[in-house]
Amino acid sequence: MPFSVSWHTLLEHLDELPADATLITPLSHSHIHITDAQEHRVIVQFDESNEKRPLQRDQFESLYHQIQTAHDGFDLDRLPPDADPYPAVLSVHPRFEIDEDAGVIAETDGPTTTQLADTAHEPDTDDDRTEPDGLDVYSDTLLLIDALERHDVTDLPDLETATLVNLYTLLSDVQRDSNDFRQEVADVLLSRLHHDRPVAGQYGSVQRTSRRNRSLKDDEEVLSMLEAEGINRERVMTVDRQKVDEALEVTTLTESDVYEIDESEYVRKAEVDDDVKESRLQGLKDRLAASEETEAEELRQEIEALEERIDDLTSFRAGTEVQR
Repeated sequence: MPFSVSWHTLLEHLDELPADATLITPLSHSHIHITDAQEHRVIVQFDESNEKRPLQRDQFESLYHQIQTAHDGFDLDRLPPDADPYPAVLSVHPRFEIDEDAGVIAETDGPTTTQLADTAHEPDTDDDRTEPDGLDVYSDTLLLIDALERHDVTDLPDLETATLVNLYTLLSDVQRDSNDFRQEVADVLLSRLHHDRPVAGQYGSVQRTSRRNRSLKDDEEVLSMLEAEGINRERVMTVDRQKVDEALEVTTLTESDVYEIDESEYVRKAEVDDDVKESRLQGLKDRLAASEETEAEELRQEIEALEERIDDLTSFRAGTEVQR
């Protein structure tokens, strides 16, 4: 089938999409929507940045031929930089489907799915906010926010010692809780991130990268390896890393011959959008200011009750008091 037929089929299906239809790109998981579908290009807009980008027909044709010649689908990691939206848009065609688990886009004769986001059942996080169960960072953060609102922390030397102790304790707890929770989030993210392809969110983006650690093998094993290459053991006695590296430069040994190399994957913060965060925080402040008096009073009572429970658990009582 010539590409022109597939292209016009794609344009027809794009025209039939609802105006608020959102597509999710397979690698960066950015949210985009179609603003215009023309004879020679498709215009998409990124929801996170409002950036509009034209996707050219000839680039779709190139991807089409790559899929045609690939065995078991075209590997998405082979896409050029910034080409992530192309397979997302092409998946609207009834014969092309993305398999994110396999990391490919393929042509199929059976029923296919698209990269359309399912917004029908997405909760309204702004209006239906509920307290998560078993998440320590939530409770500690709520207490910290309350403390920050009740005390002028712009001039710490003027605060009482007890207040500073409370602030320090809460900050320490939030730091510990958030680090633990951050690691849990990172573990899940690792399975969804591709190398060198940042994934954007509302407040920033993250990317997958590698950390490489080296540790010398057993001393005798290292010395034997170097002696076999004509390096006197006295030259590297104590097996100093710098001396070993210097010796490696004049031998045929590889780094892995004398080092135990351990590589691990981790998530690194790529950037932070402070403007979006500031705007979001201001919105939260405005909403709190507009809250009904009854709701504000209920929140104050909940905070006071939580403080009393924590005070009961953490306050010191002498043994004679406990026995009474």
